[in-house]
Amino acid sequence: MSIKVKLNDGSLREVEENSSVLDLANSISRNLGKNAIVGEVNNTLVDLSHKLKDNDEVNILTTDNEKAVEVLRHSISHIMAQAVKRLYKDAKLAIGPSIENGFYYDFDIENPLTVEDLEKIEQEMNNIINENLKFERMDVSREEALKLMEERNEPYKVELINDLPEGEKISLYKQGDYVDLCRGPHIPSTKYVKAFKLTSVAGAYWRGNEKNKMLQRVYGVAFKDKTSLETYLHNLEEAKKRDHRKLGKELKLFTFAEEGPGFPFFLPKGVILKNTLIDFWRKLHYEAGYVEVETPIMLNKKLWETSGHWYHYKENMYTSMIDGEEFALKPMNCPGGMLVYKSEAHSYRDFPMRVGELGRVHRHELSGALHGLMRVRAFTQDDAHIFMLPDQIKSEIKGVVELIDKVYSKFGFKYHVELSTRPEDSMGSDEEWNLAEDSLKGALEELNLDFIVNEGDGAFYGPKIDFHLEDSIGRTWQCGTIQLDFQLPQRFELEYVGSDGEKHRPIVIHRVIFGSIERFIGILIEHFAGKFPTWLAPVQVKVLPISDKFNDYSEQIKNELEKNGIRVEMDYRNEKIGYKIRESRNERVPYIVVVGEKEENEKKISLRSRKNGDEGSLELKELIDRINDEVISKSL
Repeated sequence: MSIKVKLNDGSLREVEENSSVLDLANSISRNLGKNAIVGEVNNTLVDLSHKLKDNDEVNILTTDNEKAVEVLRHSISHIMAQAVKRLYKDAKLAIGPSIENGFYYDFDIENPLTVEDLEKIEQEMNNIINENLKFERMDVSREEALKLMEERNEPYKVELINDLPEGEKISLYKQGDYVDLCRGPHIPSTKYVKAFKLTSVAGAYWRGNEKNKMLQRVYGVAFKDKTSLETYLHNLEEAKKRDHRKLGKELKLFTFAEEGPGFPFFLPKGVILKNTLIDFWRKLHYEAGYVEVETPIMLNKKLWETSGHWYHYKENMYTSMIDGEEFALKPMNCPGGMLVYKSEAHSYRDFPMRVGELGRVHRHELSGALHGLMRVRAFTQDDAHIFMLPDQIKSEIKGVVELIDKVYSKFGFKYHVELSTRPEDSMGSDEEWNLAEDSLKGALEELNLDFIVNEGDGAFYGPKIDFHLEDSIGRTWQCGTIQLDFQLPQRFELEYVGSDGEKHRPIVIHRVIFGSIERFIGILIEHFAGKFPTWLAPVQVKVLPISDKFNDYSEQIKNELEKNGIRVEMDYRNEKIGYKIRESRNERVPYIVVVGEKEENEKKISLRSRKNGDEGSLELKELIDRINDEVISKSL
């Protein structure tokens, strides 16, 4: 007797009754059967051994699918736990999920694990993989599960079982002599594992509660193949070299002090970098028809109550009493922007109004979350608020997307787009949210932009489009955001006089491009590994006299470069020229000018560039023209 199942391409297929997902995969093609990792039946992930029923909707996943890779990573955590149990007989098992790029497992082991222990565990894992042990699912009663875990002296598993709701199905997974409590699914057998690496050990309280025992958490990474693993490990090493905290200190861009945790101090070169970004931002926005405003950084509690931030965001706000009333440092620029709009009357003829602000904002981040410039407590947000009519929504969103693309392309970033929809904790009616979401979606579709829908991740006042940058080593960073807002105009009672002579509410787009300028600088430091393109580099040219007697001619060169708007430094130190050149290269300066007797006699310069190395002798004007061309074109 046969049954019919529906495949993910919509086609129907007949298989024998009692067939498994793997049987179905093999019937489609030997290659699919060989590469299948896990099944998805009626939108639920299942083992390949899962038996199919009539009318099931089936998707067969290989390691080309991220869900299958997550299952693979979770299965490797079980293999690691089995290896630990073989090596440390008294180890107690806690939990072991998959995480981004890998997995971890928490163990209660008496002696602290070392790097050498990780190597031993890794070797034993490879032994288990070579044994080709099957992952076997066992559906059991609560009593059976408790009995088995008590016999195996696994108190953490016993606690987990006792905490499961009455009537919940309990499953165990077995590979060889190892058994674990797990919902599954898992890979068919240990031989399916191709590429993993244990990376570190850390402390972790049982169930994240500091009153509980501290366990040892072993982390690992895993990928579908060795090439992917090698690429990841290479990028990990590369990321350490590019760490913006290390480079920021070396390049004298910024620092932090004990007196201000999470509050960055920008040094002279860092301020040049920041101002160059701001100048670029201002020029683009002026060309795109924006005006710029500035609003106070501290405003009365009543404003934050009106905006809704007092009820939705207060734990992240710094507050203070002034004249017997409560005030708060602004965590966002938006409410101040609403007051700017209300400062005068408006007509439909004023729209769209594009209003930008480089606003200083403060947010109370937990100390454990602080991370260089990437997560700070005070930063500059490149906000803009666009006030418009309903029929201008799509065209304005398109304009913002095009502006964001223009900015990111100047830094060589690729990006992907996500559309985030209504969260549970939101303000406004279903009708307003539907219109807002449809407008954003429609604009993206008209621009032919691929996007992912992020259900329930919008702001409390409106849906949003997020832009995720990909840097030079493949990491992604969320920066640009476009949020459509029907709520704040209502809460602040914003009005304009329409063509019908009546009063109406405008619609508002909130948007940022850099996001936080401080964080964007951190991203740029790591993206370029400190080797900023010439237009961004805080020092564009370093002049190096071979000895003191060439200082006068070197000064003339420096003065001529400065007259032409080029950022230049001169190294007066009485050091060997080879040492000076090495130092300048370590500072990632785009151009190095070496000045000696030959250069002074010929009234030329000897040039070294970061890109081409030693370029020999040339006229100073050639270098000036070259730098000015790079600055004007913003070339990479």
